[in-house]
Amino acid sequence: MSKTKEQIYRIIFEHDTPAGRWFDICLIILVLLSVITIMLETVEEYYAIHSKLFYILEWMFTGIFTIELLLRLYSAPKKMSYLFSFYGAIDVISVIPTYLATIIPGAQAFIIIRALRLLRVFRILKLSQYTSAGTQLKLAIYSSRTKIIVFIFFVVTLVTIMGTGMYYIEGPQSGFTSIPTSIYWAIVTMTTVGYGDITPLTTLGQFLSAALMIMGYGVIAVPTGIISTEMSKLDKQQEDKGCDVCKSFSENEAANFCYNCGKKLNSNLKN
Repeated sequence: MSKTKEQIYRIIFEHDTPAGRWFDICLIILVLLSVITIMLETVEEYYAIHSKLFYILEWMFTGIFTIELLLRLYSAPKKMSYLFSFYGAIDVISVIPTYLATIIPGAQAFIIIRALRLLRVFRILKLSQYTSAGTQLKLAIYSSRTKIIVFIFFVVTLVTIMGTGMYYIEGPQSGFTSIPTSIYWAIVTMTTVGYGDITPLTTLGQFLSAALMIMGYGVIAVPTGIISTEMSKLDKQQEDKGCDVCKSFSENEAANFCYNCGKKLNSNLKN
């Protein structure tokens, strides 16, 4: 790797250097401004007055992000690995819609994907406590996956039965024109959303609707309880196996030292 390429790599990819840190902070600000511009562009009164400014800003942001992408490709030691990485894919997708819109009208709507680049803030600010919490939540969901699948299957079965029953009780005259439509009503009712576009008119239908609403509160609480239980178990494991200094938790039970601060882990980790 040439000296120039190595210097560009250190600025763009590494976050521990002052230059790299400032580069990423400026990048986050540009992404944020770009997303705000996209949002404001959808406000009719703003677009009517500042349509030309929005057009210029959009191409300016796209040009900057395109140059950044080319610099990343130029300096990356393994270009294909970067392109197929999570952040690499987002970097590519975030600039495509603007160019695609010149050929396919409406494609520019997908440029809001650019907001995903804000995820880089977690790497820039080194928010290890949030990364650890995210890992813990992922493990909790994975550990409770069987219970959650059974629960979802139960909910799908319940709304299918209730929706079918309401179709035969209420009928098309009440808006329950088909069983799929009635199942949609059951889902809306159970989740307590209550759009009100379809409502039962008969006494029996209203009774079943009220019963479904009450069950909905319990249904909402069940997955929360399942995941909370797993989170509590992981918290206990983290106390027993985690690092005494930074409180980080390693998924590798064979680890002898903390991946975050290098402190020797508790002896319980090996048990």
